Amino acid sequence: MGSTTGRATVAVRALGWSVIAVLAAFLVNSGLSFVAGWPGSAAVAGGTGRAWLQLLLYPAAILVALVHVLRSREVSLRHDSARIAQFVSWLVRCGFFAVLLVGIVDAALSFLRVEGWLPRLLGETLATDLGRPHYRGAVVHLPLLVAGFVVGTLVRRTPAFHWLALLVVVAELLIVFARFVFSYEQAFMADLVRFWYGALFLFASARTLAEEGHVRVDVFYMRMDRRQRGAINAIGTILLGMSFCWTILLVGFANRSAVIASPLFNFEISQSGFGMYVKYLMAGFLAFFAVTMLLQFVAYLFDAVADWRGEPGGHSQPSAHVA
Repeated sequence: MGSTTGRATVAVRALGWSVIAVLAAFLVNSGLSFVAGWPGSAAVAGGTGRAWLQLLLYPAAILVALVHVLRSREVSLRHDSARIAQFVSWLVRCGFFAVLLVGIVDAALSFLRVEGWLPRLLGETLATDLGRPHYRGAVVHLPLLVAGFVVGTLVRRTPAFHWLALLVVVAELLIVFARFVFSYEQAFMADLVRFWYGALFLFASARTLAEEGHVRVDVFYMRMDRRQRGAINAIGTILLGMSFCWTILLVGFANRSAVIASPLFNFEISQSGFGMYVKYLMAGFLAFFAVTMLLQFVAYLFDAVADWRGEPGGHSQPSAHVA
């Protein structure tokens, strides 16, 4: 029985870590294809060496995952789940700080630009450059994104999404006061609310999953015991959760004109004239959502299988959000 249990743990861990490894290979391949200009793994029929190298990244990644699992047979599903969830928590926290900084700075630049103050403060040349999406994205947004990850790494216990939720409300209130009290309204004001609200909704999904906060519209789940719930969660995670995330990634990065890749790597902006230059980042929110949710689904799978097998720890009670 112990040997069977050990093999089951290794098999589930191998599945989960292989999913993560393939995800890493997919993201590397997307960067090579859309940033470095490599042909992509689908171009292996042409016989190019780079295409074959990109294709071989996937089996190499799976091999690394399997070696890792075999070399750490003593690691439990709960332990792996906690490690992955901790990484996702860090990733989400950094993402929140990144969009917080980008939103504040880009909105300020848009305000100065629409009021005609930017050339006076920074000079005509720099003001013109900041009006070009590629320049603002590379020179302003990218450093702020990096700074957000630095802040998120250093400030570990700050609930960044709480502050972001508060700032969404503040930004909306500013629109109301500016419009009805001062008769002032600009496109960047609504852009800021959408930018932060989109991040709040999509980034917090993985954290909500980790805390069993998603609503379950189900009349049977709450009547099941812990092992039955674990079985349902494990099956649902693979068939619905992971497949949903992979669908977003595969469709979004199918080619250079795909719905995520095209705006993201072309620094696409809205057509509102003097609005914020963050539309391409909002397309990237979908990719960030899919990546963080997929990672959290792997952690959730490990916990669900551990519940299925009756292992101690994990979520011992049904979710309070069952409907």
